[in-house]
Amino acid sequence: MYKGIIRPILFKFDPEKIHHFTTNAFVFLCSLPVVKQLIKSNFTVEDKKLERELFGLKFKNPVGLAAGFDKAASLYNAFSNLGFGFIEVGTITPKGQPGNPKPRMFRLPDDSGLINRLGFNNDGVEAAIANLKKRKVNIVIGGNIGKNKVTPNDQAVNDYETCFEALFPYVDYFVVNVSSPNTPNLRDLQEKEPLKQLLGHLQELNNAKVSRKPLLLKIAPDLTFEQLDDIVEIAQEVKLDGLIATNTTISRAGLKTDAQITTEAGGLSGKPVYDRSNEVIRYLRQKLGSDFPIIGVGGVFTGKDAEEKLKAGANLVQVYTGFIYEGPGMVKRINKHLLSNS
Repeated sequence: MYKGIIRPILFKFDPEKIHHFTTNAFVFLCSLPVVKQLIKSNFTVEDKKLERELFGLKFKNPVGLAAGFDKAASLYNAFSNLGFGFIEVGTITPKGQPGNPKPRMFRLPDDSGLINRLGFNNDGVEAAIANLKKRKVNIVIGGNIGKNKVTPNDQAVNDYETCFEALFPYVDYFVVNVSSPNTPNLRDLQEKEPLKQLLGHLQELNNAKVSRKPLLLKIAPDLTFEQLDDIVEIAQEVKLDGLIATNTTISRAGLKTDAQITTEAGGLSGKPVYDRSNEVIRYLRQKLGSDFPIIGVGGVFTGKDAEEKLKAGANLVQVYTGFIYEGPGMVKRINKHLLSNS
């Protein structure tokens, strides 16, 4: 029903506007106890075989909602009813910012992809905290943190520290985002020395806490194998708790969609990044060994997609573009597939 009737209607509207309309409508529906219970009972799969334990946290299942969907930490209570095992909020910056000029999201239906250049649009860390204080659900929440656009790279560590300290009581794990292509020069922070300094500083703050939180790094699919080797070295040196592979790509190789859309600036997500994401995951797993936590994201649409990510070496998977294309029943279908193949 979703792909045959609902999606064609939704896809007639601007992607960003319809995102806000549908998510607000869903939040309202979930505020009605009877409707909320109906949604939860119809879209949730619970089974001990699906449970995962990673970096000291227990996940009800291995399928999470990736950062970028719930930028303001205002949707997680409602969307937990769709069966996610965890939800990552953000990217959150110290101060609220509008992001890049609109339009800034573009669908690529022929490629099952999306291009976005949102640019860390969010309401800022204090607004996110106000929303996280309204947490009503028992689900793992990750906090994805970044820097404000106006903050120069040589002061970026201050932005990440601000978000880390402010959000610390309210999220279960942290993700350092230096891999979005939509904030000018942000990806320069993936270079070896600035990245080592940033992660080392955050880890020092983390280890000084009475009870530390898992600290992860989200990386781009466009890194070379040599750059991935640097990431591996840094991850081991600063004792990162995990990696998320991968963010969106700036590559446009092999796309079928009209060039008028594919030449739009921004990060490409969905099916076009699936193979490269898996390649990066396999490489990291080979280099880091069997015990290092990896969350796989990029082009997961089906249970088989998720299964392949896990076989490549991921411990958990995240979805975003696939969720938009496949609809609210997606997480249930993935978890049922994983159960039937467990």
